[in-house]
Amino acid sequence: MRTLDLTILVAYLVGTVLFGAWFSRSQKNVKDYFVAGERVPWWAIMGSIVATETSTVTFISVPGFAYNANFTFMQLVIGYMIGRIVVSLMFVPLYFRGELLTVYQLLGQRFGSGVRRLASLLFLTTRSLADGFRLFATGLVLAALLLAMPGMEPLATSWFPSLEPKFAVLIVSVLVLGAATILYTYLGGMAAVIWTDVIQLVIYLLGALLAAWILLGKIPGGLDEVVQVGIGAGKFTWFDFSWTLTKSYTFWSGVIGGAFLTTATHGTDQMMVQRYLCSSSTRQARVALLTSGAVVFVQFMLFLLIGAMLYVYYTGHATAEIASFTLNGKLQTDRIFPHFIVTHLPAGIVGLVVAAIFSAAMSTLSSSLNSSSATAVGDFYLPLTGGKKSDHHYLTVSRVMTVIWGVVQISVAIMAIKLSSRVVDEVLGIASFTNGVILGVFFLGTFTKRVGQTAAFIGILAGAALMLWVKLQTGVSWQWYVLIGSVTTFAVGWLASFVFKRQTPEFEPSQF
Repeated sequence: MRTLDLTILVAYLVGTVLFGAWFSRSQKNVKDYFVAGERVPWWAIMGSIVATETSTVTFISVPGFAYNANFTFMQLVIGYMIGRIVVSLMFVPLYFRGELLTVYQLLGQRFGSGVRRLASLLFLTTRSLADGFRLFATGLVLAALLLAMPGMEPLATSWFPSLEPKFAVLIVSVLVLGAATILYTYLGGMAAVIWTDVIQLVIYLLGALLAAWILLGKIPGGLDEVVQVGIGAGKFTWFDFSWTLTKSYTFWSGVIGGAFLTTATHGTDQMMVQRYLCSSSTRQARVALLTSGAVVFVQFMLFLLIGAMLYVYYTGHATAEIASFTLNGKLQTDRIFPHFIVTHLPAGIVGLVVAAIFSAAMSTLSSSLNSSSATAVGDFYLPLTGGKKSDHHYLTVSRVMTVIWGVVQISVAIMAIKLSSRVVDEVLGIASFTNGVILGVFFLGTFTKRVGQTAAFIGILAGAALMLWVKLQTGVSWQWYVLIGSVTTFAVGWLASFVFKRQTPEFEPSQF
């Protein structure tokens, strides 16, 4: 590990924390802490949306996907773009009909506090699990760097003497990343999260472009060789029209499933909706959401192209190194790009690219912590106390909640260390499991009038039960989970409304 690289990483982490501290000066209440006073420009929200959905899973797993497969991941991205259009037309206007702290307040107004809190609980559970995996994925990269430092293994094992050195270093990595993210999110709130996201977006795109440029320079035939070898190996295949529910990344699962997934994540998930609430109007939120789709499309193309170039380089010019990311004869796709970064980039560039990977992770994790805190405070603590405490009290509780959820995600990351080598499927599978159920409830609120709280509860239970069976007993691809969960929840809830008539939900006035 070179001193220059380590200096860059430390400077990045310290600078991020100080940046968060700077925003703490303007916070007076939970509205400042969670929705940045509703005065963030659309382009900053757009950058924050892109940075948030671009975690380390994107940075290291998507190139690994292209290395091992092809460009069929782009079918899912097409679905992402369709989902954004649906959200901008169907859901975004609802967010500006009143002053909201969380998206689940809409469910409380429509069905009552019980449904609102159940949806909030599902969100909190999903975020903690999925983002714990994301933190684990980033820890893999930092661990690879730390293991190259003389004396790091003995130091880590002195802290965790019962563990193998590589696992001890990985736990240290997770703790460092988690602590830094908790600290700047704790201090700066949503304003710090958004503006840090914008900076992190620039850093990780610059890092990816630099890595791609250096990688291309190591391939003797340049871009022509990448295209020729890639075509011969089928790396640039975009579409797979096979019809099967058990296969991921087909045209049908990608476009249809991806559209439903994005409708759920960007339309009913607090982590994304909270960004729209930071804008000043419906129009600003729509522009931010739709332009983010174009940026995400180009971004995924870049990461997949890096994967194709890695394939050409390692299979044609550095075959001896393949053993470095192979375990028991199985290719560890999430380790390919990090291996290239650590072993082939020059001093200084390694630090910048790894900082880019940290940027991708920390942007998602900080968003998750702030939105989880907003949900815990807005949907549970504020109603419990009746909004009678002081602004300072609620601001303090909000910060404490940020720390609590950070500790939960660090715990998940540590438990995930021996669990998975294919992180991208784990993360997206977890997110898809509950997002479909929540989307189904929003559909009930949007498209029906007769469905009340009891029928909605029955729909949620049916959707969750079916998804549990699908997850444990079938081989259905995770890309169909949101569609299955939302349709089941909606259909059962609607049918149940013929038996359980709607009662007027209790009135929940705005807390602000």
